[in-house]
Amino acid sequence: MRRLSQLFLLLVLLLQYQLWLGEQNRFDSRRMERELATMELELQQLQQRNSRLRAEVRDLKQGVAAYEELARSDLGYIREGEIFFRVVE
Repeated sequence: MRRLSQLFLLLVLLLQYQLWLGEQNRFDSRRMERELATMELELQQLQQRNSRLRAEVRDLKQGVAAYEELARSDLGYIREGEIFFRVVE
């Protein structure tokens, strides 16, 4: 009976070793879960950015109005006869 309990104890210790210090231990699992969450968030942000860029490319391919809007907003261009107001806050 003593031999059986020693064998059982050895088996439990081996399983605990694998759980805490083995190749796929609990600490690595938690670290990987955090990394996965970070990467999923980054992926979501990049997908949103790609969607915005695709929409901008589609608008630019469709016509002159998109070029005009881009020039007016980014470069500060105005049409002839317009008055430009800059509001400084």
